[in-house]
Amino acid sequence: MTACRPRAVLVAVSVGFLLAGCAPAFLPSDAPHQPRGFQVKDVIKGDVDMVAEAHLALSLRYLETLMVKLYRRNPNQLRRGQHPDLESVLARVFGASRPASLPELGHARSVEALRLAFDERFEGDRVLALVEGLRDMLIRAYGGKREFYLTDDFDPQKLYNAARNLEIAAWKLGHDRDAGGALFLLSNEGSGPVVNLSFERLFGKLIALQDAMAVVVADTSSRQIKTAIQSVASMVFLPI
Repeated sequence: MTACRPRAVLVAVSVGFLLAGCAPAFLPSDAPHQPRGFQVKDVIKGDVDMVAEAHLALSLRYLETLMVKLYRRNPNQLRRGQHPDLESVLARVFGASRPASLPELGHARSVEALRLAFDERFEGDRVLALVEGLRDMLIRAYGGKREFYLTDDFDPQKLYNAARNLEIAAWKLGHDRDAGGALFLLSNEGSGPVVNLSFERLFGKLIALQDAMAVVVADTSSRQIKTAIQSVASMVFLPI
């Protein structure tokens, strides 16, 4: 994208961010997104850049929540990964000093790491493989960066594919089983005295964020998105 990006499409979104920035006192401390003050570098950011940063930052926060919830449902995966505790593995995936890739996943990244989570032969931590795969996939969908400027370009197809991969991952969580008939990872619980659909809601938020960003980029850059329709029998992750 160039500095002449159309701005009209994002008026409503921009106004929302401006209003949020003017009224921080009305947001609780645990709100999913806290407004930040103006920074000098903002003068070389367009509306799309700021929206992309907000979408990606919120997506990563949702992924961190997903990781915590999956370990609570699957504590055996912490032992499989030989992690000392939950905090250490969260720092390993989302911390500022995290490695470029994880040797315990064979340095697999993006969709390759996702596939490990549902691979019968994989003997490592499936929660780590799933969340690290989703994290790297999302960052790649946004161009491999977490801060954006007017000179940056976004690919709406990659953002669309990321949303579909999130759908596929959610489906696999609830359906893919090992040779013994057990789910690779436990997530939603639809039976019993307590119904837990919180995983489904988290994935829904993640999918909506990427779909919204894909539409914004496509509309402001006059590019088309090639949609993909997959049957349940051929649920394969799309390239990013």
